[in-house]
Amino acid sequence: MLAIAGMALTWRAVDQQIFETDFLQDEGERRHLRVVEVPAHRGMITDREGEPLAISTPVDSVWANPRILLPNREDLEPLARALGFKSDALRHMLAKRSSRSFVYLKRRITPETAAAVNALLKEKKIKGVGLERGYRRYYPGGEVFAHVVGFTDINDVGQEGAELAYETWLRSTAGKKLVIRDGHARVVRDVESIHAPVEGRNLTLSIDRRLQYLAYRELKSAVKRHQAKSGSAVILDVRSGEVLAMVNQPAYNPNGSKGGLPDRFRNRAVTDVFEPGSTMKPFTVAAAFESGRYHPDSMIDTAPGYLQVGRNRVRDHHNLGVIDIPTIIRKSSNVGASKIALDLSGEQLWALYSKVGFGEVTGVGFPGEAGGQLTPYQNWARIDQATLAFGYGMSVTTLQLASAYAVFASGGIKRPVSLVRVERPAKGLSVISDKTARAVVAMMESVVSRDGTAQQAAVAGYRVAGKTGTVKKSVSGGYSEDHYLSVFAGLAPVSDPRLVMVVMIDDPRGEKYYGGQVAGPVFAKVMSGALRLLNIAPDNMEKDGIRLAAARGQE
Repeated sequence: MLAIAGMALTWRAVDQQIFETDFLQDEGERRHLRVVEVPAHRGMITDREGEPLAISTPVDSVWANPRILLPNREDLEPLARALGFKSDALRHMLAKRSSRSFVYLKRRITPETAAAVNALLKEKKIKGVGLERGYRRYYPGGEVFAHVVGFTDINDVGQEGAELAYETWLRSTAGKKLVIRDGHARVVRDVESIHAPVEGRNLTLSIDRRLQYLAYRELKSAVKRHQAKSGSAVILDVRSGEVLAMVNQPAYNPNGSKGGLPDRFRNRAVTDVFEPGSTMKPFTVAAAFESGRYHPDSMIDTAPGYLQVGRNRVRDHHNLGVIDIPTIIRKSSNVGASKIALDLSGEQLWALYSKVGFGEVTGVGFPGEAGGQLTPYQNWARIDQATLAFGYGMSVTTLQLASAYAVFASGGIKRPVSLVRVERPAKGLSVISDKTARAVVAMMESVVSRDGTAQQAAVAGYRVAGKTGTVKKSVSGGYSEDHYLSVFAGLAPVSDPRLVMVVMIDDPRGEKYYGGQVAGPVFAKVMSGALRLLNIAPDNMEKDGIRLAAARGQE
């Protein structure tokens, strides 16, 4: 019997080693052969000079097979401790997914946590647990660039900002390969590549990192100083239409938790609309000049300081009497602007507003961009036409207003706005005459003079032109008497405009609330730094009493 048993065992061994070899190997590979993903990193986002604003860094995620791990209760306690879980919470998590063979215990863990888990797996030889390599998005600029760059979700899909707007460009495609895993689910051999991973493409934004930091710092300081609800600011390059800076308050840190902060995710510069107030007066004057009925020396009688339009009354702060059109801009006369608007046809006024971009999106491609509101002139009552002249009854975004002011700065040329770096600026479309644009810019320069409404927006060494806006906020039943929007829109240098900037601060609650007092200083500080950072030559040195040494001038 022993001899027969020995012969049977020998025959079985020979049968498996020789005759059933292929079958057994196929069965073994079928149980341990797996298709796994080969991660690929998402495209990098940089500023215009190539400085990284969003990068993908390799990280590990911890996975488990509940069918294997759950029964081994003695392994749960040290594993939970390494992951920062309570053992009961980990046990409950695995129990809920006990029918599955693969779950993530914790994704995108820190290098320290990964090292602790890896050491534990080697020491305890825990089965049914492993580390999987992937990528995590990191934003070096933090909250300063948050609204422009946005962020991705746990699956590396864009959720806000440029990450969402250029998702198809930045997105990567993971590869696949066939591997053999051992009993601990560790890869012991690569069998073949099914298809190679495809990396995401890099994206170069038009943003200048230096200007972005400068604008963010000054806007944040102003919002805090004036106890305002929020604020936004935009800087445009006049020659190319590129957005050099776009900042908002309040902000958020895209590297941190996103819970409880949905209201902060909005890029207010492109999604939030507001009535532009007196910053619309230059466009009303431009429409008047384009009509041929007015010129800079035209006189307007604003006495007695108000204008009755039906049952409504348009008021000035003071009775300015008979004034010329430059004074309407410099002193910000509502009555003067309204009289001009009412003397034009609704079609003439609407046509110019529409040509410079009001009532439609800028086309920058940012998700959630608002186009503002500009109702057709056929629907205007006389009071609508009067109030539109000084920015009530319509709405704009901060970016939209900056784009419109760039038309004045470029000699009447409207160029498309771009958030991506432009190699060859578009030719643009002439929407108003160069003569009209230059005349309006000259008038806006007086706004920043000692007799204007925005003395604090002046920049030492440079000629600056702009317009203030102090807008009563719309509330149920009309307009509030103690809640305002403070706005300043300007350009520099006047002799050869390069930059346009708009600052909007919502509901300043301090002692000051006028646009020239609240938004004007922000413009001055940011524009002063921006002009110097971009090496734009001063054009107002004599007037400000600034002298340079001859040697310095020769340099």
